Amino acid sequence: MKFENSLAFAKTLDRQDPLKSFRPQFHFPKVNRKTALYFTGNSLGLQPKQTKQFVSQELADWAKWGVEGHFYAKRPWLYYHKFSKKMLAQLVGAKPVEVVAMNQLTVNLHLMMTTFFRPTANRFKIITEAGAFSSDQYAFESQLKLHGINPEVGLIELKPRPGEHNLRTEDIVQSISENADQVALVIFGAVQYYTGQFFDIEKITQAGRKAGAFVGFDLAHAIGNVPLQLHKHDVDFAVWCSYKYLNAGPGGVAGAFVHERHAHNAELNRLAGWWGHQENVRFQMKKGFVPMPGVDGWQLSNFPVLSGSALQASLEIFKKAGMKNLRKKSELLTGYLEFLLRGGSSPKNSFHILTPSNKHERGCQLSIFVDQNGKKVFDKITKAGVIADWREPNVIRVAPVPLYNSFEDVFRFVEIFKIALK
Repeated sequence: MKFENSLAFAKTLDRQDPLKSFRPQFHFPKVNRKTALYFTGNSLGLQPKQTKQFVSQELADWAKWGVEGHFYAKRPWLYYHKFSKKMLAQLVGAKPVEVVAMNQLTVNLHLMMTTFFRPTANRFKIITEAGAFSSDQYAFESQLKLHGINPEVGLIELKPRPGEHNLRTEDIVQSISENADQVALVIFGAVQYYTGQFFDIEKITQAGRKAGAFVGFDLAHAIGNVPLQLHKHDVDFAVWCSYKYLNAGPGGVAGAFVHERHAHNAELNRLAGWWGHQENVRFQMKKGFVPMPGVDGWQLSNFPVLSGSALQASLEIFKKAGMKNLRKKSELLTGYLEFLLRGGSSPKNSFHILTPSNKHERGCQLSIFVDQNGKKVFDKITKAGVIADWREPNVIRVAPVPLYNSFEDVFRFVEIFKIALK
């Protein structure tokens, strides 16, 4: 599509948008009594208006049934983790047996690493991207230390080439190959939180498995944002949170994927809890853990129903919108943002975009590096009604989410941003 730098053109795109009916289904915060330009769905998604109805249903069932709500609630609590399986499977390209909503992201990461990071004297290294999200970094460091391995020795962090902002896939593959005899685990954030780069999951997984390592991904910035095919691409495991693009609310219940080939291997080391025990004998309270088939065997505790109901409310919207439709709009919306940022008048060399221009190598986030006085620019756009995200050093992350952001939102943001630069 040939873009135009005009408000009239942006409004035309909005009128033609087949997903425009979803925007009114979300609550937008206000700044100075005006609806904010909200571009922080990559940090916390907006609240769907139907969330209150879903949560209220569980509160009503709790009031009505008490503990019997586990069996007689509208959505019986005993089986609540099953209600989100089909939609989560669609979002990550998996089978229902391979996905489950549970815990928090870093809890799930530690659970998965307990199983899939089993270092030996010769094979003990972890390969990841440099500057991974801090919680992931801490998990990698602590897991290495638990096994008596110095993180300075056991952790290989890959950096972009000098003068570049993003990792090249061939460099990742080469590093895995060069360390094939020592690497135990390859793990990346599928979408890099700082730069917004969408890594090539298929090629990284192929390289890792060829080297004899397990391969996992953190999908925090990927699920609900980019197309995923975890089963087809033979990924061993993945974890995610649900409060960003999945709009499940602050601290919403997270999730995990384990490939079907591991589904019936009860010998895999894991940290066990009663909700992962065989469902038909769970309440007999006998000794001896027997895991449920698939990723359900990694569950620990009762499902958090109130949090899960908020996730369910959002997944209903994803079901209606369709991930293919969302991806199509996302590419157009983010492409329009990039077009507007790169065009028109702005102070020379005042900013540059860290995120790849190739639409297949990014989601809906653009990371804008402001060369000078970045925090002042950010403060100005915030005062003008923009809710975006500041990351040190000097980066403003902007995420036009296809479910609820409009082309007019994008146009108005760029106007405000370029005024702030001056």
